[in-house]
Amino acid sequence: MTNSQKWLWFLIIVVLGILLYLLLPIMTPFAAGAIIAYIGDPIVNRLHHWKIPRTLGVVIFFLIIILIISLLLFIFIPILEKQIATLINKLPAIIDWLQNTFFPWALHFFGGAKSLDLSDVKIELIKSLEQTKGLVSQIISTVTQSGFALIALAFNLVLIPVVAFYLLRDWRTVVDNTRSILPRAVEPLVVRLVHECNEVLGAFLRGQLLVMFCLGCIYSIGLWIVGVEFALLIGIMAGLASIVPYLGFFVGISAALIAAYLQFKTILSLVYVVIVFAIGEAAESAVLVPLLVGDRIGLHPVAVIFAVLAGGELFGFVGVLLALPVAAVVMVLLRHAKERYVHSQLYAENRINDLS
Repeated sequence: MTNSQKWLWFLIIVVLGILLYLLLPIMTPFAAGAIIAYIGDPIVNRLHHWKIPRTLGVVIFFLIIILIISLLLFIFIPILEKQIATLINKLPAIIDWLQNTFFPWALHFFGGAKSLDLSDVKIELIKSLEQTKGLVSQIISTVTQSGFALIALAFNLVLIPVVAFYLLRDWRTVVDNTRSILPRAVEPLVVRLVHECNEVLGAFLRGQLLVMFCLGCIYSIGLWIVGVEFALLIGIMAGLASIVPYLGFFVGISAALIAAYLQFKTILSLVYVVIVFAIGEAAESAVLVPLLVGDRIGLHPVAVIFAVLAGGELFGFVGVLLALPVAAVVMVLLRHAKERYVHSQLYAENRINDLS
C-alpha cells in the first residue's frame, strides 16, 4: 500500500469518525439494535442449523426476548420496588446500627477513631433511594408530560426491535458483503482481526452477561431460601457488580451480611449467607466462567471500570452501552500492534542497543 493510499484510508476513517460523532444523538436505537442482533445471531444460527428458516428463527428469538421482558415487568419489578420501599423505611435504623455499633467496633479493632458521624450520609442515601421508589411510575409520568418525549420514546422502542430484526435476518449477508469490498491485500489481516474481535466480543456480550445473570439468580434464590427480605435487591446488585471480577462477591456479601444480621440477629444466619456466596463464587470459578466465557476477554478489572466511566462521560448513554465492546476491540488491536512492534526493525534495534 502506497503512502497516498494510507493517507486516503486515514482520511476516510477520520471523516467516518466525525460523522458518527455528529450523529450520536440518534445512534442509541441503532447501537442497541446492533448489540441485540449480535447477541442473538448464534441462537438464530443454531435454529437455522435445525432446518428452521432464518426469518422464523428471528421471530422465535424475539418471542423469547418478549417473554423475558414480560417477566421482568410484571413479576420482578413490582417485587423489586417493594423491597426498595422496605429498604427506605429501614435505612435510618441500618445507618444508626452502622454508626453506633459496627463502625465503633471496627475502628477500635483497627486502632482508629472512636466514632464516625454518618448523619449526612443517611440524609443523602434516603434522598437517593426515594428517587428510585416507584421508578417505573415516575418514568411513565415524566414521559407523558411531554408529547415530544413520548413520541421520541415510542419511536425508539419501535426502532430498536426493527433494526435488530433486519440485522439478525441479514447478518450473514452483511458480513459477506463487507468482506467482499475489502482490498484484497489487507483482507486476510482484517478477517483475522475481526475473528479475534468476534471471539472477545462474543465472550463478553454473550458469556459475561450470562455469568452476571446466573450469579444474580444464584444469590437471589440462595438469599430467598435463607429468608433475607432484600434477597432480590441484593442479588441483582451483586450480579450487576460482577462485571468487575470479585466486586459483585464483596458488594453482595457485605450487604447480605448486614441485612441478615439486622433481620435475624443470629450468627447462624450469617453462616448461611456466607454459604450462599461461597456457592456462587465456586459456581462462577469452576463452571460459569470456564463454560460461558473462557479466557478470551482479557480485560483487566481497572480497564473495565475506566471504559464504562469514560464512555459515559464522553458519549452519555450510548458510550456506556458501547464502552466495553469498544474496549474489547481496542484491546485486540493493541495486541496486534504490539505483535507488529515486537517483530519490527525498531524493536530489534532497541534490543541490540540494550544488549550492547
